[in-house]
Amino acid sequence: MGNVCGARAEAVDAPTAAKTTATTEPTVLEAPAVTTDATAVKPEAPGDETEATSPADKTSIPPKKLKIFLIFYSTYGHIYTLAKTYKAALETLENIEVSIFQVAETLPKDVLEKMHAPPKPDIPLADPHNLPEADALVFGFPTRFGLMCSQMKSFFDATGMLWQKGALHGKPVSLFTSTATQGGGQETTIMTAVTQLAHHGMIFVPAGYAAGNIMYGLEHAKGGTPWGAGTLAGADGSRQPSEGELEAVCVQAKAFGQIAKKLAA
Repeated sequence: MGNVCGARAEAVDAPTAAKTTATTEPTVLEAPAVTTDATAVKPEAPGDETEATSPADKTSIPPKKLKIFLIFYSTYGHIYTLAKTYKAALETLENIEVSIFQVAETLPKDVLEKMHAPPKPDIPLADPHNLPEADALVFGFPTRFGLMCSQMKSFFDATGMLWQKGALHGKPVSLFTSTATQGGGQETTIMTAVTQLAHHGMIFVPAGYAAGNIMYGLEHAKGGTPWGAGTLAGADGSRQPSEGELEAVCVQAKAFGQIAKKLAA
């Protein structure tokens, strides 16, 4: 156990030597030697208990943030409005970091002018090579004849190298859309988009009916399905997302964020 008490070995043997020595002289016992042994136990000063804790106890490692990429395409701004709402709702959750991107436009400038499409928002373009950096993905796009718009399809078409590597396998995904009319294909647009996710092995997380009464009411025309949130744009693009549609987006975003965190745990 070492020299806990601080005395040296020869000092302990001294009394025994005195008993066995034949002499009439008074036996003088040596005083225990004073040690300066570094192993001696020192009395703890007040507060030393905290000093004895390990470095791991002193510093708590912050939890890793879930990285979500929100990627959208918007012609008249409706999907962009939903995207901003979705991002804001995700950011109300703890330990989530959201990066927003838009996909590149494929229509010529003169065609966009004839369509009276407004300028694109100041949002960076999505790079398909960067998708593996995200823990989860959200895609928003309008319908074209009941299917994903060609701009978003072109983006997915550029992910072939990721498919070959299985780089997106297991990543959770959420989708939302918009249509000109109430029967314009909000369900079929998202339903057929799931094929892109399936080939990559990604996990589609539907919205379900988590928004409750917002989805049940029949008093007003509105977008949104159990496949994903949505808005109605009107035939000329003049109708803007309603309060109920935006609320459904918030509900979907928060539910998706919680599920994505569980999948990443």
